[in-house]
Amino acid sequence: MEIPPKSPDESEKSPQSKELLTSNTASTLCISSRSESVWTSASRSKWDIYHKPVIVISVGAAVFLLGIVITSLSCFQIKNKEVFKMCGPAFLSLGLMLLVCGLVWIPIIRKKQKQRQKSQFLQTLKSFFFNR
Repeated sequence: MEIPPKSPDESEKSPQSKELLTSNTASTLCISSRSESVWTSASRSKWDIYHKPVIVISVGAAVFLLGIVITSLSCFQIKNKEVFKMCGPAFLSLGLMLLVCGLVWIPIIRKKQKQRQKSQFLQTLKSFFFNR
């Protein structure tokens, strides 16, 4: 088997220049993606803002209710009583955890929205006074 000859471009480039090229493009991509998400001023609807916590709350409530049903089934004379006694509390705790996480997420989003509004107001105020 013969080893194919290397192209002159590969042999001339130093490893430092390759590293600089990759790190430069990666940082540029990171900056551009972050700047798009932070500085967009398009108003979003309430559903766009709160859809993730609402989904987490509804899934948590459903799992919590399933845990209540499974736990209550362990009270009756059923063939696999031990399985219900183990799975019921697991679903209860998982549902409660999702429910609480979703309920805590909503005030966090509200606080971020207020901070974003304040920073936009300060930016416009600053540009008004310093651009004269």
